Amino acid sequence: MPERDPDFLIRSLDPLNGGPLPARQVASFITPNELFFVRNHGPVPDVDAATYGLEIHGLVERPMRLSLADLERGFERHQVTTTLACAGQRREELNRVAPIPGELPWGSEAVSTATWSGWRLRDVLARCAPTPEARHVGFEGLDDVERRGERFRYGASIALAKALECDVLLADTMNGQPLPAEHGYPLRVVVPGYIGARQVKWLGSIEARATSSDNYFQAVAYRRYPREMTPDTHDPALGVELTDLEVNCLIAEPAADSRLTAGPVKVRGVAYTGGGARVTAVEVSGDGGSTWVLALLDDASQWTWRMFVAEVEVAFDADGVGEIAARALDSDGGTQPATADGLWNFKGYMNNAWPRVRVVRGD
Repeated sequence: MPERDPDFLIRSLDPLNGGPLPARQVASFITPNELFFVRNHGPVPDVDAATYGLEIHGLVERPMRLSLADLERGFERHQVTTTLACAGQRREELNRVAPIPGELPWGSEAVSTATWSGWRLRDVLARCAPTPEARHVGFEGLDDVERRGERFRYGASIALAKALECDVLLADTMNGQPLPAEHGYPLRVVVPGYIGARQVKWLGSIEARATSSDNYFQAVAYRRYPREMTPDTHDPALGVELTDLEVNCLIAEPAADSRLTAGPVKVRGVAYTGGGARVTAVEVSGDGGSTWVLALLDDASQWTWRMFVAEVEVAFDADGVGEIAARALDSDGGTQPATADGLWNFKGYMNNAWPRVRVVRGD
């Protein structure tokens, strides 16, 4: 494995999973490729672009196999900048509510923003002509994963209506460079506004389907299960497929346990949301949520995070400990709950409680 930037926090090496430390998340609007968070479920496959072919099949009138050259010659190139986040983002806070064994203990590093270029999925589907029975579009990668004693390829699906949106891409570049191997070389799906799990890397095939994918990662994992269910008692039929991201934010500065002197404290972070919504406001509190200050937001496109900055007075207790909190709102009326207690699930998905950072008085 190539040497990593020291600000890239590694959560596991085999398979590789990790992401940038908070301060690096706000260092630039676009996340450099070498810092962009990585979520892998198995080894990174070695794919030969010269012999690569994308299979499109299922409920289509004209099944096809397309090379990268076919895509380049036959379809208009499109570009989109989008924020990508893992459904397990900020899982470590849910782990404090109750244990979540067997899952990566993500902090706030599993979210990043990049500019992707490739070809619209809807244009490729139009060439293949889905039949009237098609309602979903399934994707299968070229990676090899193992779950429950079985080996198979990673797969997922999205509704056909989503697949036909203008900005859903089959991407071959990331921030102006060919896709890095760990991010899906030579081709991946980019679905703005959706959790990262639906944005299949090392894309090998597309299937027009009447139902959503029956792949483990769609039919069992990446579902929201009722709180009372456990890994031993869960019923996939009662889990809800995860699609849109939910409004969320993170505090990048000051770092946890920073020693602060008296006076206003500058708080920086990012806020993002899913679906077609936009973040409309972020509020920051220096007293754990009793009072709030409206943060300044940078401008951003529909699919990207918004960086925020605010100055607050931190209220310290008798032991010299204070708490900074933040909360975001979006254009669809989405809000963040105050605590993670009611969000707990045994998979540790979709924690969007207020981020809270403990600080200490340094004077």
